[in-house]
Amino acid sequence: FALAEAGLLDQRRATTSWWAGPTFRRRYPQVRLDLDAMVVVDEPIITAGAAFSHVDLGLAIVGRASVDLASRVARLLVVDERAAQSPYIAVDHFSHHDPVVVAFERAVRSCLDQPLSIADLARQLGTSRRSLERRTQAALGLSPLALIRRIRRERAEHLRRTTDLTTPQIARQVGYANASTLSTLLRGAPASG
Repeated sequence: FALAEAGLLDQRRATTSWWAGPTFRRRYPQVRLDLDAMVVVDEPIITAGAAFSHVDLGLAIVGRASVDLASRVARLLVVDERAAQSPYIAVDHFSHHDPVVVAFERAVRSCLDQPLSIADLARQLGTSRRSLERRTQAALGLSPLALIRRIRRERAEHLRRTTDLTTPQIARQVGYANASTLSTLLRGAPASG
């Protein structure tokens, strides 16, 4: 926030803690905010997000001098590599007031175990796919598909922690026909919608 307030992040990529994203976007729309990354390097500025981002930032700075040294420091500090914040983001924590986006989130959550068509959901909400894409991007910084993936990941991780369901069973409950697609999603790689 301090760097953005000083104008040093204008037209640059940066990150911050995921929960501060909506406020950051409103206050600094000229910054290209990347909430998926734990550390963003946009020379000469490095930004980091999350509560312990100072550790990630420190390791990123050390890693610029020596990847091996950064790896050794991480092992000594018992710090796991966390390249992305996205697995930890609680989608429903985002504060926004767009009624179409709220209705879209509710619709997705209500039929998460079924194949989802963004165009069909947009029509059900009385809007176009293009308008839905603009509104979710403005409210959350996400496309509708990325929001669906986040909601699926959030639900799958909750089921893994709180139930004895197998991975294939969880995959079906969050709308995937097979466990490998869910595994790809949980690793943070793009999964088919």
